[in-house]
Amino acid sequence: MSPQDEILDIVDDNDVVIGSKPRSEIQSKGLMNFRVINAFVINQKGEIWIPRRSATKRIFPLCLDMSVGGHVESGETYDYAFRRETKEELNIDIDKVSYRLLGKLTPKDNLVSAFMQVYEIKVDKEPDYNKDDFVECFWFTPQAYFDHVVKGEKVKGDLSQLVRKFYLL
Repeated sequence: MSPQDEILDIVDDNDVVIGSKPRSEIQSKGLMNFRVINAFVINQKGEIWIPRRSATKRIFPLCLDMSVGGHVESGETYDYAFRRETKEELNIDIDKVSYRLLGKLTPKDNLVSAFMQVYEIKVDKEPDYNKDDFVECFWFTPQAYFDHVVKGEKVKGDLSQLVRKFYLL
């Protein structure tokens, strides 16, 4: 099975699993009742590590992205997906760093693209990121990030909303 066809759980309005579908079907139908995780790497200066997606990504190629992001596969918990995706994308073992849950968001209440848990990882050095996922990266203050967006920088869906919600208080 290709990564695009991984099986994802479908959830109801209360985030209770009611079925499952291939990722490709969920995307083609524009469904929002599936689960994802997102995480931000933050350094001691309060800068957010923001990578640029590779040109080979099917959606949002070459756009700025969350530090970590991924689908919660069928049968996984949010925390397990966070652990797996952080290791796959950044080569970070979350047992060896400080992290915390920032919040849980829903499409209905927060106008995001899926049910999601958002985490924060405290790290001061640039992660050893997966070169298949990302082509470059930046340390941005929240304001510097938005300055780039105003100048026309392309970003992955939900990114600006999450930076605004969790870092522009």
